[in-house]
Amino acid sequence: MTMSDRTVDGQRVRSTTILAVRRDGMLALAGDGQVSIGDTVFKHNAVKLRRMYNDKVIAGYAGAAADALTLFERLEAKLDEYSGNLQRACLELVKQWRTDKALRQLQALLVVGDANSLLLVSGTGDLLVPDGDVIGIGSGGGYAQAAAAALIKHTEMPADEVAREAVTIASRICVFTNDTIAVEVLQ
Repeated sequence: MTMSDRTVDGQRVRSTTILAVRRDGMLALAGDGQVSIGDTVFKHNAVKLRRMYNDKVIAGYAGAAADALTLFERLEAKLDEYSGNLQRACLELVKQWRTDKALRQLQALLVVGDANSLLLVSGTGDLLVPDGDVIGIGSGGGYAQAAAAALIKHTEMPADEVAREAVTIASRICVFTNDTIAVEVLQ
């Protein structure tokens, strides 16, 4: 079971494809809206992206929504505490996440970015910087990431179009991803 998969009353809950793409000074995060319980689509238009710190940071999550929202709140507090320094705020969040008994139980992954950074924050206490300018998480994250890498290599599409199209491609492959796609952009 991955961070984007969990069990509710014996039924596996699967949801989320989140993709971050940075290109030509633009950062775009795209996320689908599907949440599935067992083999049933429960929701089509869930919102899994959030703008933070005076719209200077965008984040997306995979995993339990309530857990992710708790982490979003903690990250926003850290961003305020460290004057918007995303890397420092994420580092402090990861430290807190690893050491706090209640936080350690949270089941979520975050992708966060600002004008300078793109990061993956995990519940195992990892703070990862990707080798490239693309991160995909969740049920269809790998498909979306592969599609985005191909689009970046073979097209001149801007980051927001790459992100939207890559998640759309993932929605055609991953049964836990739909084509109700939200996109947030930082220039």
